[in-house]
Amino acid sequence: MAMTQVFTSEWTKIRSVSSTSWTLALAASVTVALGAVISIFAERGFDDMSRQDQLTFDPTQISFAGTSLGQLAMIVFGVLVVANEYTTGMIRTSLAAVPRRSAFLFGKITVATGLAFAVSLATSFLSFYVGQAALGDHGAALGDSGVLRAVFGSALYMTLIAVFSMGVAAMLRSATLSLGVLMPFFFLISNILGNISATEKFGQWLPDQAGQRIMQVVAPADDSTPYGPWGGILVMALWVLASVIGGWVMLRRRDA
Repeated sequence: MAMTQVFTSEWTKIRSVSSTSWTLALAASVTVALGAVISIFAERGFDDMSRQDQLTFDPTQISFAGTSLGQLAMIVFGVLVVANEYTTGMIRTSLAAVPRRSAFLFGKITVATGLAFAVSLATSFLSFYVGQAALGDHGAALGDSGVLRAVFGSALYMTLIAVFSMGVAAMLRSATLSLGVLMPFFFLISNILGNISATEKFGQWLPDQAGQRIMQVVAPADDSTPYGPWGGILVMALWVLASVIGGWVMLRRRDA
């Protein structure tokens, strides 16, 4: 089967499963809504901040605070795109139609990644403008130094979260098992390792901790991270590449 046919087939699968559409809609709405709420509270509490906190206040990053919860929906989306094939038993039909497993996985990830990025990009711009409106005089403009990079970076971060989840799902071949690994990893283990002084230097190399740096415009006064915004997203991209390669290897070695 030609790659254009593979892309069309994968697009049809994603579009026909309502759960994947709902997770993308949820990712967008939660990200924008939570970012707006946190921006409102930040604006109201700005005058009560210390002088140091005011100087390092990052209105751009504040508007993207909702990604901390929105990424949960992106994880679910990435897992469902791959694991639904195994849950429904469609994997046998899919591999019969596309015998080349590399083409099958590449087509699926490519289509899902394009969709995730389109939704994430729209969400990032909306989150930024809503957040800056809520911040009022304390907000930033899109033309300010580093802001446009952070907006596109937010979309890139959310997309990479989804792709990382696809790779893990391809390795584990189960939605339940994949979510059981990814949710604690991102929402418990990573936060603990990144916020305890004894493990902080290790935690900053985890995919989410490194990737979130791309959304930062103003660095904290005590920042000791050994990489910048683009360095952080590169670290995350390497994690994503490793997960996708792992999924590809497992797909080639295992029976459907």
